[in-house]
Amino acid sequence: MQMLRGLGSCAVLFLSLAPRALSQEHTRFERFLGIPARQRPAAPLPGPDGLRDHVVNGKLVVSLDDGIRLALANNTDIRLDHVQIETAENSLHRSHQAFDPLFASSFSTQRAKSPSFTQLAGAPVASALTQSTQFGYSQTFQTGTNFQTLFIANKLSSNSSLNFVNPSIPTSLAFTITQPLLRGRGLFPNRAPILIARRNLRQAHSVFEFEVNDVILLAVQQYWNVVQARENLNVQRESLDAAQKSYDHDKKALELGALPPLDIYRSESQVASRRVAAIQAEYALKQAEDQFRRVIGADLDPAIRALDLELPDTPEPGSELLTTDIATALERALANRPELEAARELLAANEMNVRLAHNSLQPNLSLSLIYSGNGLGGNQFDTSVTPPQLVSAGGLGDSLDQTFHFSFPVYGFSLLLNLPIKNHAAEASLGDALVSRRRTQYQERQTRQGITLEVTNAVHMLEQAKLSVEAAKVALDLAQKNLHAEERKYELGAQTVFFVLEAQTELAQAELSLVQAQIGYQLAVAAVDHATGDLLTHHHVQIVEPTK
Repeated sequence: MQMLRGLGSCAVLFLSLAPRALSQEHTRFERFLGIPARQRPAAPLPGPDGLRDHVVNGKLVVSLDDGIRLALANNTDIRLDHVQIETAENSLHRSHQAFDPLFASSFSTQRAKSPSFTQLAGAPVASALTQSTQFGYSQTFQTGTNFQTLFIANKLSSNSSLNFVNPSIPTSLAFTITQPLLRGRGLFPNRAPILIARRNLRQAHSVFEFEVNDVILLAVQQYWNVVQARENLNVQRESLDAAQKSYDHDKKALELGALPPLDIYRSESQVASRRVAAIQAEYALKQAEDQFRRVIGADLDPAIRALDLELPDTPEPGSELLTTDIATALERALANRPELEAARELLAANEMNVRLAHNSLQPNLSLSLIYSGNGLGGNQFDTSVTPPQLVSAGGLGDSLDQTFHFSFPVYGFSLLLNLPIKNHAAEASLGDALVSRRRTQYQERQTRQGITLEVTNAVHMLEQAKLSVEAAKVALDLAQKNLHAEERKYELGAQTVFFVLEAQTELAQAELSLVQAQIGYQLAVAAVDHATGDLLTHHHVQIVEPTK
């Protein structure tokens, strides 16, 4: 079949995986320019792309394949539909949050003075300086294991004569590992949000592919609507010219006295009525062109919007017409339609939610292991004499040496059990997950039913369109022969002008019927491709799969 399906170059829709709120074109352009992400300004909305390349002799010349490419590049609905991809990408990025490592640190210092009321204070006025430094690191792994380490170093100095280490520098290094044993144990309950987010991303990709499929079909339909409106205008103008010629002929005959005066009104009324039809066809063409401009984004630029459209493709089908049957088309549809893939991804995500809800019903039992080392450094004094005498000098190095050699270890374990007697929230969450899974199953069945009906109607419409094209050709041929016969009879005086005008009207209607049948065939072919999921392939459109 000689159909105008192939694009000059393969059109590819790239799905950006960057979690930024910039448009894809501006993000790539800024990366190309080397602008750092934090320095990028808020990007304006991109304008229409590629339209000026199709301006020829003051007209916007667009073929069917060009119209599809321009629609994919400039259509506003495509841009809006792509937002769901970016949102799903951000959700997937956010789902890794639970496994993000965390480093924390703090430093504090405090000086305190207070009057003494006992000899144990070691000084009439107790004065103490406390300084504390902490470093901590924690991370949760995909098995549910939580690891924490905490380093603490303090410096305590006082004027008390009773302290035999002054200033004292205690340090400690502790390691804690906590492992869930029931709820939250294993890879699945901890990785489930990531797996669900990946399913949602693939589902969003399938939904976007379905919407791209719809936009391509819309571009094809609007293109042929303009062609049909243009051909309708041409037929109406030709019919008006034919009526005008008949009227001019009758007017001359009236002037020569060969025509009764009252017979001139029939041809004159036909000229007036056909002029009305031509005017209506002209404005119908303008409306169809405006709708097509919106699809390809030509309405976004005032300079482009003001140009006349020239669509070079003609609706005549090739010598070999498309032939298919319902069973074959339905088999391809069930294998290719992105709606079914989106439904399968959603159902898989619902299955994970059900498993996750079952896990939430289990008791919370966890095992914690702790191991730490302690150390102490500072100046040591002999407090048995007055005043205290310095015995040995020390500092932070001594304390760290004892800590990291675990000279004074602390170790142990603990079991924590939370056993809810009744967990209404978890039970309700499980019920919601089951309901959501059941609803998705019915939605998948509904989608299959809709696809089956669409395929059946598309195949029937294709068969009807093929028969209509053949019948319209026969009707046009007979209408042309009938007009020639009536004109011959009229010239010989065997018929009145009424029969000629009637034959002209029938010929115009036959020409319109043929154009409608041919365009109907083109639309039927596009409908079959849309129903079977082959529309993107036949027009060489590729959507890049998500890599996350």
